[in-house]
This record gives sequence, structure tokens and C-alpha cells, in this order.
Amino acid sequence: SSRSNGEAWFAYAAPVTPPLLPLREYQSALAPIVLRATGVDGFVVRRRNGAEVRRGAAADGTLAFSDAASFPREVLYVQGMRRGKAVGAAVCFVPMLSPQVATLVDGKVKFSPDEDQAFSGWRTFVEEDLLLETSEGRMRFRLRPDAAPGTVGHVRSFVKGGLYDGTIWHRVVAKRADGSPFVIQGGDPAGTGSGGPGWAYPLEDSPLPHDRGVISIARSTDPNTNGCQIFVCLSRAGTKHLDHRYAAFGQMLEGDGVLAKIGRTKVGPNDRPIDPPKILRARLVPAAPRG
Repeated sequence: SSRSNGEAWFAYAAPVTPPLLPLREYQSALAPIVLRATGVDGFVVRRRNGAEVRRGAAADGTLAFSDAASFPREVLYVQGMRRGKAVGAAVCFVPMLSPQVATLVDGKVKFSPDEDQAFSGWRTFVEEDLLLETSEGRMRFRLRPDAAPGTVGHVRSFVKGGLYDGTIWHRVVAKRADGSPFVIQGGDPAGTGSGGPGWAYPLEDSPLPHDRGVISIARSTDPNTNGCQIFVCLSRAGTKHLDHRYAAFGQMLEGDGVLAKIGRTKVGPNDRPIDPPKILRARLVPAAPRG
């Protein structure tokens, strides 16, 4: 529910312990990955495309992967099972790899491998969706660490730290010059379109195509100036030129009508809304089971 002035009243649900829960987020390449298991009798490790890497038994207590260093060096999803059915959110295993280096050459972004190409271990966390409670309604996105692992990590940190709460959608471009719907942009703590978290991080070469409902990270001309500002695409036609130039990191699960409503916001100069819609609160919520 919400107050008449648009300020939200939020109901807090009692926390639910995930069936599989990492004991720590960062796991050294020299140590096993240990999960706390509750209410499961098995697990499945899968690639993003659903291909199975491993399957095994589990019981209440701890579940250790002592040979995790031999896993494929890509994002994996560990799903808890009970009586043959997936239960609870999966755990993401994100390899800590040397990132690609992004440079701007003749106006185009080029990616090249880091000279070290090191594997340092795994970052592990329960899979969660991004929920944006806006003044116009809710939008929910499935985060895609398999497409942009570093970007997802930063966004999760921003959400947990409350950075997006109370920010506005400061830019709405309903249509480009060719008539194709473009984006809504927000998440700037300054509200000007020039703000950020106080630091920047490198651009990732996300394979996720920009399309309606895809959420991505804004930046300035330098490809390594990614911060906290986000944009949500209004069409494939209007945003396909952003592929591999901006880091798309999630896909909408619900809220297309809210996206459309914000996209119809009246704007003044520089595509700035006359009465900007707000992100009242951003939070991470348990993702649906995989499989």
C-alpha cells in the first residue's frame, strides 16, 4: 500500500532461510566451497543453459565442494532438490577471473583479455531478483550474473546499501528521432544525471541483448566509467545499438505496464520529466527455483 502523497508503506516479511546458503561469499581457489543445507535431499549443479555439471545427495547440515577448482570457469547455479523437485532459490557460483580490458578505439568499444588471466576462486551467493518499488508500481528483474557478473555484484551492493531508495527517473526518452522507443533512466543519487557512487568500474562485454524490459548500466563516454545509474529499455529497435557497448545485467519478470507508464511521462528540456517518477525502494528478493 501507499500513502496519498506517494510515499510507500512497506510490509516486512519474516526472513526465510534458503535451502542452500553459502557460509561465506568469497571462496579461495585453495579451499572448498561450503554450503549450509536445510530441508533438501539432493542438489544439481547446472550451467546457465541448463546443462548438468553434477548431481548428488544432500542432508541437513553442510554440503562441501572440495573439488570446486575443477568446475567449469563460468557462472554455475547450484539448485537444492527435495523428492526430485527443485526447492528454494539456487546458489550462484561466480568464478573470480581477471576481467577483460575495455578500450575506446575510433569511437568503438574493444575488449581484450587481461594479461594475467588468473582464477582466484569463487564468489557465492543465493540467487535473488531485483525488485524496484516505484511511485508508479513494481518492476521485478531477474539478475544475470552469467552475462555481467561484476556489474551484478556492484548493483547488489548498491541495493543492499540503500543507494537507489528515493531516487528519481531523471531521464525518459519515449522515442528516438527515428520513432523507436528508447529508455527510462534513473538511479542517480544526485538526481541530475551526472551523479554516481563516488567511484567507477570497468565495462563488461555482456552477451545479453538490449530489448524491452532489459535493465543495463549507464556510463559516460569512457567505457570504464560505469557506476550506479540504470536504464530500462523500451524496445529492441531503439536499443540494439547498445549491445556490447553497455552492460545489460537483467531481464524484466513483471511490471511491463509500469515500464510503459513511466515511459509516457511528460518531459521538458533534455528529456527530464516535469514531475519525475521515483524509485521509492529497491530490494533483493528470493529468485524462483531453477528446474
